[in-house]
Amino acid sequence: MTENTFKKKDKNKAKDSASGSIFSKLDKALGGNNAEGGLPVHYLPYVLFLVVMGIFYIGNSHYADKTTRKIDKLHQEVEDLRADYTTLKSEYMFASKQSEVAKKVKKLGLKESEKPPFKIVVEKGEY
Repeated sequence: MTENTFKKKDKNKAKDSASGSIFSKLDKALGGNNAEGGLPVHYLPYVLFLVVMGIFYIGNSHYADKTTRKIDKLHQEVEDLRADYTTLKSEYMFASKQSEVAKKVKKLGLKESEKPPFKIVVEKGEY
C-alpha cells in the first residue's frame, strides 16, 4: 500500500500567513514577538486614535483663534466706518443749512428772496 501524502500544516505558518494586518506586520518588524519585551502593538489603535484626536483639537484651536482675530478685525472696521458715516452726516447737515446754502449760491449771483412764498390759486374756469 502507498503511504498517505497528506501533510499537516504547521499552525505557526498558518497564523503568520493569515494575519496580514498592518499592526501584526509592525509588531513583527519591531521585534514584538518575543515574550520579554517589544512594542505592545495591541495598544497602537488607541494611541493612533488619541494622536488623531490631539491633532484635531490643535487644529480646531487654531481655527477658533483665527476666527476670533477675524471677528475683532471686522469689529474695528465697522467702528471706523460708523465714525466716517457720522462725520459725513454731520458735514452734510451743516452744508445744507439755509445760511450755508446762501453763502455758496452768492458766488453764482443768486440771492435769497426777501418775499415770503405765496400760494397760487387758480379758479376753476380760468385755465
